[in-house]
Amino acid sequence: MANTKQTFDFPQDLLDAQLELHRVQAELAAVYQRLPWSVEPVPGWNHAKENGRAFASSRPDSPGWSDEEKKLVEELRARQLDLVTVVFTHPFWAACGDAVTARSALKHAHEHEAEAADSAPA
Repeated sequence: MANTKQTFDFPQDLLDAQLELHRVQAELAAVYQRLPWSVEPVPGWNHAKENGRAFASSRPDSPGWSDEEKKLVEELRARQLDLVTVVFTHPFWAACGDAVTARSALKHAHEHEAEAADSAPA
């Protein structure tokens, strides 16, 4: 069966905003991974599967986030919101016949560009 995958001619500023959005989301995810589980200092717990509890659970004590960590998360979340706004309100969508398919394609556009660059003759 022939490849009927639809392609879109995305403007460069929209591609750039989407790529930066991916980067900010990845950086934010990495920051969340290394931060304590609670923003504020909270004691941990150990709960066994007993006394009506459906499952066992535990958490270590959380020292909370430092002011620097809170500021970093706040800045990354603000940048993420700005980029989401740029992507979703871009004028391209008004002229796009199939915005749902185009939005999905935009999320993966840089992957396809990288694949094409890798397969291009040197």
